Amino acid sequence: MASNSDQPAQEPLQANGDRVDESAPLLGQPGDVLQRPGQSIVSNLYTGTAWLAQAGALLLVLLVWTGVFRHPPLLPLFSPHPLLQSVGVFVVVQAILVLQPTATPGDKARGAHAHAALQLLSSLIFIGGVVVIETNKVRSHGVHFHSAHGYLGVLTAVVLVSQYVFGFVVWLAPAFLFGSGPDRVDRAKALWKHHRRSGYAVVLPLLLVTVATATATDYNVNVLDIRLWAVLVAVGLVVVGVYPRIHIRKLNG
Repeated sequence: MASNSDQPAQEPLQANGDRVDESAPLLGQPGDVLQRPGQSIVSNLYTGTAWLAQAGALLLVLLVWTGVFRHPPLLPLFSPHPLLQSVGVFVVVQAILVLQPTATPGDKARGAHAHAALQLLSSLIFIGGVVVIETNKVRSHGVHFHSAHGYLGVLTAVVLVSQYVFGFVVWLAPAFLFGSGPDRVDRAKALWKHHRRSGYAVVLPLLLVTVATATATDYNVNVLDIRLWAVLVAVGLVVVGVYPRIHIRKLNG
């Protein structure tokens, strides 16, 4: 991109005077997690540190599902809640990983479609989990919001819905925000950095913290007995798998 004086834009400098390559992920060299032309989008799910995130997401599902099925009987209006929410987190991780390394316009478009489809799936799964637990509360006349997990669950749901709606509107209906002007698509694209930043800085951390606090609920303490340290290992793997793949350029515009 040229500057206003038609001179090549200068790349930012590091403290030691070296140029910063904004195509580089936060940790690693340029191309470490960059989807190459002709490379399958599926490879985005395991390149670079993605395998660590996959291990963490799978470990979380394994912990929850084994915990639930090892402690029968299954409760129709409760057991599906942790089962569904753990799968929802797994799908969210896939949605992030599949889009991160995209580089060319074509790959970005395919990545955006995959990201949107996976996030739509995760939203349906999360909604199912919320419906189950809320139905349980209503039928049993249980107390709402009596734990940190309950409060964070509501906050996470609100934040997730906001993120989903914002992402889908900016991507699918830029005219809704900016009218029918010829620059509506470019103006919508300029908002993507806020969607990315909030996803990394707010949505994913909040989701993972909410998962961790579930270990302190009565159901886990008295029945499942899933250990906090095991969940923290899973959460830590997701963090070290996702965040090093962030590209500075995509955060800035």
